[in-house]
Amino acid sequence: MFKYRGTAVGIDLGTANLLMYIKGKGITVREPSIITIDVNKKEIVATGQKAKDMIGRTHSGLQTIRPIRDGVIADYESTTLMIQHYLKQAVSKGIFATKPTLVISVPSNITSVEKRAVIDAAIQGGARDAHIVEESFAAAIGASLPVWEPTGSMIVDIGGGTTEVAVISLGGIVISTSCKVAGDEMDRLIIQHIRKEYQLLIGEPTAEKIKINLFNEELSNRKSIRGRDLVTGLPRTIEITDEEIWNVLIEPIEIINQTIRHTLENTPPELAADIMERGLILTGGVAQLRGLDTVISNATNLPVIVSDDPLDCVVKGTAKVLENVKILK
Repeated sequence: MFKYRGTAVGIDLGTANLLMYIKGKGITVREPSIITIDVNKKEIVATGQKAKDMIGRTHSGLQTIRPIRDGVIADYESTTLMIQHYLKQAVSKGIFATKPTLVISVPSNITSVEKRAVIDAAIQGGARDAHIVEESFAAAIGASLPVWEPTGSMIVDIGGGTTEVAVISLGGIVISTSCKVAGDEMDRLIIQHIRKEYQLLIGEPTAEKIKINLFNEELSNRKSIRGRDLVTGLPRTIEITDEEIWNVLIEPIEIINQTIRHTLENTPPELAADIMERGLILTGGVAQLRGLDTVISNATNLPVIVSDDPLDCVVKGTAKVLENVKILK
């Protein structure tokens, strides 16, 4: 196997998180895909977790931006600045001797124009060259599925902006489906529910914390939530139950189940038989949601396995792609 021997970087350019793998160093960046910019100077003030902590707390001179929305670049300039920032960090640490070649994961349903935008943003950000790999294929490689063998492997990658479902065999995607229902949509529905039922306004960070609490295996049945009362305008605290939040998430989970079923319905019979026997693999941040594997298994009548490192599967897949120049081509 011929291996790429230059300076190489794999990037999972996710809606919620950006992960960067540097050849020979491992995963060096694991940060939220958020930046805060000085509006007047057009300079980055904060990135990653520091920028996330500023959401809802900035003044008019600062703007906190999520450059990636629903798996694609929503703000080209901010995406370029974000990639450039992390590459410069690596350069300052003496990791790169020359400009690196990047392998970047993207959703399977983005257009050629959107793919070009990702490549251009990477090159403007400081890369020598950039290659695209589909997110579901990278996740399957990162989850150690037998993607090169004549057998069907099914991957369901539930990230922040999109859910990617794909059937892979003999080194290629046989069929793939994508829907824009994932972690962000779950957060939005939680915000809507709290607003409608309790007349309480909460922000995206609070909604995300409520959802993440369901990842924990040992949960109290009730939890306190703080927000702004829509009637009085004053701060107020309420209590909600885990069951109540689960009921809110039933709708987006059902859409994900429909996407999986649609993919199965269009899968060749022999590959479908392989999947029935071996099951499907869940990856992505939302795969950690407590009980999600059971819900999907009951809806699809398939064995469902959560990957050992669901958050890292895509970036690990880009790392393995970096090891084989034939995949890049």
